Amino acid sequence: MIKPPDIKPPDVPPATESENGWRLGPNQPSLPEVHRSIVVPKGLSFWRKMLAFSGPGYLVAVGYMDPGNWATDLAGGSAFGYTLLSVILLSNLMAILLQALAARLGIVTGRDLAQACRDHYSRPVSFSLWVLCELAICACDLAEVIGSAIALNLLFKIPLVIGVCITALDVLAVMYLQNKGFRYIEALVVTLILTIGGCFLVEIIFSHPALPAVLAGFVPRVEIVKDPKMLFLAISILGATVMPHNLYLHSSIVQTRKYEPTSSGKAEAIKFATIDSTVALMFALFINAAILIVSAATFHTRGQHGVAEIQDAYQLLSPTLGMGAASIIFAIALLASGQNSTLTGTLAGQIVMEGFLNLRLRPWLRRLITRLIAIVPAVLTTAAYGESGTAKLIIISQVVLSLQLSFAVIPLILFTSDRKKMGEFVTPQWLRILAWITALVIAGLNAKWLCDSFGLTELAAKLLK
Repeated sequence: MIKPPDIKPPDVPPATESENGWRLGPNQPSLPEVHRSIVVPKGLSFWRKMLAFSGPGYLVAVGYMDPGNWATDLAGGSAFGYTLLSVILLSNLMAILLQALAARLGIVTGRDLAQACRDHYSRPVSFSLWVLCELAICACDLAEVIGSAIALNLLFKIPLVIGVCITALDVLAVMYLQNKGFRYIEALVVTLILTIGGCFLVEIIFSHPALPAVLAGFVPRVEIVKDPKMLFLAISILGATVMPHNLYLHSSIVQTRKYEPTSSGKAEAIKFATIDSTVALMFALFINAAILIVSAATFHTRGQHGVAEIQDAYQLLSPTLGMGAASIIFAIALLASGQNSTLTGTLAGQIVMEGFLNLRLRPWLRRLITRLIAIVPAVLTTAAYGESGTAKLIIISQVVLSLQLSFAVIPLILFTSDRKKMGEFVTPQWLRILAWITALVIAGLNAKWLCDSFGLTELAAKLLK
């Protein structure tokens, strides 16, 4: 009897050094069930070709508009008005650059970032990176499932713990849709993104923000770095926007397209994948900015500077705006956001576990394991804290994401800057410079916040006097 392809294959030879510098183990593609499953026909026009490549960018963009972003944007808008819009803008630009590098890595090498790390680094280093990435996914999932549970509680009065358990069923949705075809997952995600965008377009119209103040908010200010409270929220916005596991996800799902495996075919795939992710992330920029703008216009301008809990925002929106449906629209968008994010989070968990550990398990079992790793902490923390303090938990989870970022960003930049590994598709000099500036900004902000948190900044200032 022939074994199904998703059962562990026979033993394979140990990893060897390839001519382009990778320590290659078994030649296993990312998400083998859907690898190169979407054919891009030859001879298409520019627009039809762009449509054929569109999809992965939107799955990635979902992570940039999850409930973690909601909590940080609501808190930032109510506390500091439009000031932190500049952080959202800069974070989004960083995300566009890094996601373009992730797509380039996946298309050129046929390896996702997790596989690339396993191929290149020693086993202890690779295992450590996997642990850090799993921590990031758990932190992200904490925000996503709590956000979904809050939405279910607001709309249907379902208790939070039960709501968290209900969100675990997204693993069944991933299994069903992936069996139907990866395009179905992409279509569902795009539909939910449009739902979120439509909801916040309505919210902005009814909140009547001051346009000059909004435009001024996109200009960076030094006070953001100097004010510890503002810096804390800025870092949480950064972590909620530029998510480490999204880099692993994007480098894998771009490989679902079947294009010509030639230099010109890869160049074209890189171009359209970059357009796809850039357009999708501009939607994410609009939604994140919209959440903060609605919060600033609705709460900050009326002296309500402490609105951080999502439930509080829900309760206050309708009476403050004088529009009865405002709170319901808000909750519907939150539910769409949470479900969208848990859907792609399940895929990211599968990619990370497969890539770093090279597991050979049945697809349903892989997804179930990765889902449980992420959702168990969410259930425990929700049961412990209940409805109080959920915003603080979500914001802290986003800071954890920010602290993990460098461990994904630096290997990504190193791999895509290595001509031996990337060949003619090595990132150009100007892009490398921008990428390293981005990495330094991320590391610098995290270091500054850690020093402030442990009093090291104040200690250093005293020593220098």
